[in-house]
Amino acid sequence: MPNTTHTNVLNLKGTRLFIILAGFFITNAILAEFIGMKIFSLENTLGISPFEWNIFGHKGSLMLSAGVLIWPVVFIMTDIINEYYGKRGVKMLSYMTAGLISFGFVVVYMSIQLAPADFWITDFTESGVEDMQVAFSAVYGQGLFIIVGSIVAFLLGQIVDAFIFQKVRSVTSEKSIWIRATVSTIVSQLLDSFLVLYIAFVIGNDWTTSLWLAVGTVNFSYKVFMAILMLPLLYIIHGAIDRYLGKEIASAMKAEAKYS
Repeated sequence: MPNTTHTNVLNLKGTRLFIILAGFFITNAILAEFIGMKIFSLENTLGISPFEWNIFGHKGSLMLSAGVLIWPVVFIMTDIINEYYGKRGVKMLSYMTAGLISFGFVVVYMSIQLAPADFWITDFTESGVEDMQVAFSAVYGQGLFIIVGSIVAFLLGQIVDAFIFQKVRSVTSEKSIWIRATVSTIVSQLLDSFLVLYIAFVIGNDWTTSLWLAVGTVNFSYKVFMAILMLPLLYIIHGAIDRYLGKEIASAMKAEAKYS
């Protein structure tokens, strides 16, 4: 006979919530890494006139990685997880996600090395692809410095975000989630935006310092703008979680998260 005196851990609301938040966090982080190789024009996508920025002696339009489209979801998940599970929860998921991203890149690299079937190489000419193997390798075969840069920047950015979030939380009221969410995101994304470009393109591709600063500033500005724009959604999710957990459980989890 099974022992029925213990509650199944999956029946606990806090456990189910963590699994759901972790699923969104990990999925969006991995997707952002793999779609991030596409660079798109924000102005053309929105059908507006090009915004010609001029920073540190460099000019350009708003050409961004497709990964920035879903990174705001990671920002929100990071802050929500920190709110209810503390730094420990954010760090655990960040380390796990970095490992899974690395595993994903290894699998992609191995798939590139597989000998392609003859028809797979040449039977896509009608769609404008002359060699599918070359196209596949070009799209998914990111350079080593880009891979290392993105993983290192992500991991350090998350650790800094978790630390700053709890530091700000200790000096603000429990209701001021927008302050700790905004400050932690600004600091962590300042690190993330410039570090990934430095490793990938200054070290890996001989970018000048001025170009690195210019592109980094544009990317950082976009991320901060999106983080602020997403604040109402943060409050909506926060309210929904409080209602799901109930006032007593939610308050207890938040109190414990301060010291975890």
